[in-house]
Amino acid sequence: MLLLSKTFILLVIGVGAALAGRGWLAYLLAWALPGLGHWWLGERRRAVLAGGSVIGLFAAGLLIGGLDSVDQREDGPWFLAQAWNGPIAFLADFGNEQVLKSGRVGELVPSPAPASAPGAPPGQTMVSTLKGIGVVNDVGTLYIALGGLMNLVVMLDATARARRASEEEE
Repeated sequence: MLLLSKTFILLVIGVGAALAGRGWLAYLLAWALPGLGHWWLGERRRAVLAGGSVIGLFAAGLLIGGLDSVDQREDGPWFLAQAWNGPIAFLADFGNEQVLKSGRVGELVPSPAPASAPGAPPGQTMVSTLKGIGVVNDVGTLYIALGGLMNLVVMLDATARARRASEEEE
């Protein structure tokens, strides 16, 4: 899944660089920190509202589902949406890998999942006793994914506003 992370980051940079004028910088800033693209454009109120909403969804998802709600190895398709939250999604995934899955916090126990589960590796897998399970984890995952998709819209809005401002200056 490290390939997925690198591919996604290259996609963000590539799309941002393909945008003309000031749009690419607003796009990248909005990905780096939700709302920062609008802040850079001088639209402080919009930046606080949009960025606060995205970060609020991300934080609510973590509070509801736990750190395990961001997991690019086990929830790859969900992580594609979550990654639009910006570096905070990658930081949360790193924390999940280094804290929960390493056994530094909580005990590692054999997974109750059947060996015939789709995508299950052969042999017994170990999971943390703090791993989120059930619907609560799914709701947290969904909140974080929705925050990422919302930030994508915020990024595109910042880009459009930056391009419009560049055209008006000319």
